[in-house]
Amino acid sequence: MTADIGTGKQRHIGRWIAVSIVGVIVLALLAAIGWYFLRIAPSVEQTESIETAFPEESLRPTEDPEAGDAVNILLLGSDSRAQDGSLLTDLGDRADTILVAHIPPDRGTVQIMSIMRDSWVEVPGHGMSKVNAALSLGGVPLMVQTVESIIEQRIDHIAVIDFDGFENLTTALGGVTLTNDIAFSYYGYDYPAGEITVEGEEALIYVRARYPFSDGDYQRVYNQRAFLRGVFQQLMTRENLTNPDRVADIFAAVAPYVATSDTFTLPVVLGLAPSIAQLDGSDIRTFTMPTLGTGMEGSQSVVYVNWDGVEQIRAAFAEESMDAFEPAPER
Repeated sequence: MTADIGTGKQRHIGRWIAVSIVGVIVLALLAAIGWYFLRIAPSVEQTESIETAFPEESLRPTEDPEAGDAVNILLLGSDSRAQDGSLLTDLGDRADTILVAHIPPDRGTVQIMSIMRDSWVEVPGHGMSKVNAALSLGGVPLMVQTVESIIEQRIDHIAVIDFDGFENLTTALGGVTLTNDIAFSYYGYDYPAGEITVEGEEALIYVRARYPFSDGDYQRVYNQRAFLRGVFQQLMTRENLTNPDRVADIFAAVAPYVATSDTFTLPVVLGLAPSIAQLDGSDIRTFTMPTLGTGMEGSQSVVYVNWDGVEQIRAAFAEESMDAFEPAPER
């Protein structure tokens, strides 16, 4: 009888200790999350909001409840800030980088697809035109509608970054290491082939350069994706992910130069971070939307889209996993 009572007390004490430990862990996690929000929130408030980011629901691909929870993020790079301080003013004339980041449901990879700004596509309601013209003709909502019609999936989030933001990001990261495909020199900077580290203005010149190359924009978008791979790898280091002050400093450096849709909130970003943090460099894959080369449409120099190749990308984007996806060679 006494032994049973002792065992019962031990079990009660054991449960109490377990509950207490769990409680302490939960409180610690809540405190950490609260600290993140308090530390980062002021920077997030500096980001510009794209008030009307998406087209009418009737103009968008239908949501498929069976399709899983893939995430598609439209990234637009702007070449300078307008005088009124808004990233969105005259964006149609200034956005020359268009990328779709696709995170499949299994979170096993990140696919970053460049869409060349001169791609000759159907702009809804306006006929065939350069894809970049969608911004001039209908702003961000028409660009979203145009891209959604290309990939046949919904865009979940949108981010516009001014190139000054690129400079500040590289400085906050202490430089970005990347693999440079072709050696070139531009505006006083030398970029040898192979592994290089760029920072500040040197990084900005790297992602903007196209005149040093015989194929112009083709090599530029290739270099931009090499830069993005380097940024991802640098951001996702243990040093950055485990240092709240480091994360806050990076947010503060970039936030004034970013505009986002109201769907791209801090909780959303923090929700994606753990799964993306599991990835290594080989899981971040970049490619250009397939093309058939350049040509002329009237007085415009355009890039023709390889729609058979796009159909393969649409099919891959609709899959649960993209581990086996291999984009067609670009050159």
